[in-house]
Amino acid sequence: MGRRRRRALILLGSALLLGCAVCGGAFLVYSRGIGAPSDSPEALRFDVPQGATMKGTARALKARGLIRSDLWFYLLARRRGALLKAGSYRISPDMDAPSILALLESGRGAHVTVSVPEGYTVKKIASLVEKDGICPAADFIAASGDRALLGEYGIPGDSFQGYLFPDTYFLVSGMEASAVVRMMADTFFKKLAAIPGSSSLSPQELHQRVILASIVEREYRREEEAPLIASVFVNRLRERWGLYSCATVEFILTEILGRPHPEAITVEDTRIDNPYNTYKWAGLPPGPISSPGMIALDAAINPAQTGYYYFRLVDSGAGRHHFSGDFTEHIETGRIAVPKKAP
Repeated sequence: MGRRRRRALILLGSALLLGCAVCGGAFLVYSRGIGAPSDSPEALRFDVPQGATMKGTARALKARGLIRSDLWFYLLARRRGALLKAGSYRISPDMDAPSILALLESGRGAHVTVSVPEGYTVKKIASLVEKDGICPAADFIAASGDRALLGEYGIPGDSFQGYLFPDTYFLVSGMEASAVVRMMADTFFKKLAAIPGSSSLSPQELHQRVILASIVEREYRREEEAPLIASVFVNRLRERWGLYSCATVEFILTEILGRPHPEAITVEDTRIDNPYNTYKWAGLPPGPISSPGMIALDAAINPAQTGYYYFRLVDSGAGRHHFSGDFTEHIETGRIAVPKKAP
């Protein structure tokens, strides 16, 4: 092989090595350009709302410090034809952009678990779903009072209060508030169908039972006493007495007047001029005061048959009440009870 040929081969090899170095450097720059800017292992929550665009998501990722370049991320997504799935994700800052994009496409971890306790009100549920990043509290409250939506479910009240079943839900970040309300209301009617006697109730009759159940929910502490408490209220309603429920007064104080949960219901509290005050007005209040669970709903639809007109908390530790049909016996058996505090 001639000297000139060997020299040409050497130059060619050098050029190829230089090309590889340049390509490798370019790839390194590319990877760093779209990769994570931090070596911190702590995973961060990142929400992809429904209808989110790829450009908007890329900008949000950069703003959270999860990628260096929103442009590179967007171009990568375009090249792969990526489709985002709405949800809430846990993203580690040491993940590179392709891994983050794959996660947002997969939908893994897209659901947010939201547990609604028994006895919660619409306002409390609204705060819960807002805190968990599902939808704004104001939107949830508005959807809960949507007349058209209430009409679809045949609810004669002015709110879904009482019809949002307390349960564990798997929701998606950025959901429409009306979709969340629908899910909870659908669960309510599905659960209701399992209670004997519920299918024969008209919408108005059911509404009255839901109001009663919402009061029982806030009064009972032991499961076996729920039907007995319901029987007391049913007997009072039959005689056109006031229900004299501390739970309704507590509802006025906390939900309507915005005060903290009281340590005790005072005589002055029972004189508040409000239609929900069952110390002042006979019959059921205008609407439910909480979201009743299955125990309270069953008790309201199938109350025990008793001669009781009174009950009083006698063992706060065990949550045990004394029931009686005689007022003299009632006033001799303890102290005025404060309704159980919502979780």
